[in-house]
Amino acid sequence: MIDNKNHLPNHLAIIMDGNGRWAEQKGKKRIFGHKNGIKAVQKVVEEAVELKIRYLTLYAFSTENWNRPREEIGVLMKLLVNSLKNEFEKLLENRIKLNVIGNIDQLPKIVQDELKYVIKKTINNNQMTLTLALSYGGREEIASTFKQLAIKVKNNIISPEKIDQSIINEHLYTQNLPDVDLLIRTSGEKRISNFLLWQIAYAELYFSKVLWPDFNKRHLHKAIINYQKRERRFGKTSEQLLR
Repeated sequence: MIDNKNHLPNHLAIIMDGNGRWAEQKGKKRIFGHKNGIKAVQKVVEEAVELKIRYLTLYAFSTENWNRPREEIGVLMKLLVNSLKNEFEKLLENRIKLNVIGNIDQLPKIVQDELKYVIKKTINNNQMTLTLALSYGGREEIASTFKQLAIKVKNNIISPEKIDQSIINEHLYTQNLPDVDLLIRTSGEKRISNFLLWQIAYAELYFSKVLWPDFNKRHLHKAIINYQKRERRFGKTSEQLLR
């Protein structure tokens, strides 16, 4: 259990990895793992609300995931739509605001329509912002930002001298989100996998060996307790933090 409720990550991001391997270990098809992965999402979101974490961002579908078999992609999109429908009332009940980042135009229209509907209906919720990274890639996000800024410089909307970190932030998908405090990746892999490259500059990284479908409240607490034991210096010395 988490004893210190005052030192929690404001923005928690999770790379939900291991659905396929979890299913394969059980002699099942990968889609079986994705279906059970949704149950893990439900548990983590519920616990994040209970802990009063303000921002939770989940890596749901990357730009690279489009290279997977067409059948698997189709099932994933169907699962996404069904999950949005099934969890809609809980989002309202828990005052969770849904947010999406990524190249949304690449998603099937039925997915886009459902996302837009839920986003619109939850826009005034203020307990927690749940962000789904869909068709998302960190490098693509940064490249898109450069293009936007280049166009504005070309059209004399902004001068190159004015471009700083705050201006860049305003042009990212995550312009309305704070920097990530804690990034969790499951399944034992120790990679960032092109996720929130700009936003995790000072995030604490936690790698869990647990495959995503098995990730639960206890594992989330373990990651947060580990986070609470770390000293976040942001480039300063320990002595400076004590002043």
